[in-house]
Amino acid sequence: QVRLVESGGGLVHTGESLTLSCATSGFNFRTAAMRWYRQAPGKERELVARIQSVGATVSYPDFLKGRFIISKDNDKKTVYLQMNSLTPEDTAVYYCRWGLTDYWGQGTQVTVSP
Repeated sequence: QVRLVESGGGLVHTGESLTLSCATSGFNFRTAAMRWYRQAPGKERELVARIQSVGATVSYPDFLKGRFIISKDNDKKTVYLQMNSLTPEDTAVYYCRWGLTDYWGQGTQVTVSP
């Protein structure tokens, strides 16, 4: 059974950092590409980071301006999202996803206060 469980969300102040975790099971994590998305109230879900399975190549949308870092720990079967210099515009529910499959985590709320 495939499972993805996010954790690490919470309330932070502008300028602070937060690291999210997504613990996985039920598939070959070592060869899996992983993605992080977010969805703010009233907005569509958007991709914020992805990491490929081969070579651990990472990519981010330009609007993040290098503030987020995605990484994988294959031994722990966990993917991380380090978020720096957070602003209220980063407030959203953050989701991890196994590549382009239909397997998503339940989401973790990140709230950034002014």
